[in-house]
Amino acid sequence: MSLLENKRLLITGVLTDKSIAFAVADKALEEGAEVVLTGAGRGLSLTEKMSKRLPGEPDVLEMDVNEPEQIQAVATALGERWDGLDGVLHAIGFAPPECLGGDFLAAEWESVSVALQTSAYSLAAVARGLAPVLADSASIVSLDFDARVAWPSYDWMGVAKAALESVTRYCARELGSRGIRVNTLAAGPLRTMAAKSIPGFEKFEEAWSERAPLGWDITDPEPVAKMACVLLSDWSQAVTGEMVHVDGGYHAMGA
Repeated sequence: MSLLENKRLLITGVLTDKSIAFAVADKALEEGAEVVLTGAGRGLSLTEKMSKRLPGEPDVLEMDVNEPEQIQAVATALGERWDGLDGVLHAIGFAPPECLGGDFLAAEWESVSVALQTSAYSLAAVARGLAPVLADSASIVSLDFDARVAWPSYDWMGVAKAALESVTRYCARELGSRGIRVNTLAAGPLRTMAAKSIPGFEKFEEAWSERAPLGWDITDPEPVAKMACVLLSDWSQAVTGEMVHVDGGYHAMGA
């Protein structure tokens, strides 16, 4: 039996075939899951294009996580399609350019609030909106970049990721009575569309190549996708509120 056989998953954040979310969707389909994708705004057409590159061309629904009515519409559509949703990949993050780049104190609240709402609060918004159609023992997985320390140039997105980690724990507490798990996956740096928006991203590449004891390939999202599938599967039935590192071991090294 495949790892995700008969599992019904909603996957957000598929924008290019280099996206972590694309790799997760591809691996989940390979492991027997049924998958529906979501996209929003100008990215919706990109998600629809990427769907055609996945096995079976999964359906795409529109869902802007900052618009509660769109989350509700997706919940309604999934409720009509399936008798329960088994898993959600939250692969959503955005910060205006002024929130990145090394001038941390210059960013105004108007911009910071966009980063926090889209990158952190949205996890709670999605969990709340989809809760009525989530099956008992379902799994929600978000994508993180370990925010326990301050990173060069990452600035307010680092703060947003720290908030995401905390939201993960609180959602795990709120939904645990139904057996629903909520975890975040802290990936090492990968050359995704999001990475291109981070000034000085090459510094991350250099650091990981020097310090990750298992090594790290910034062009290969498959290790992250595999762990995401584990977290979305029944194999992680007693794991919740956790930040799981898939970074070649970088996080554990002092120097």
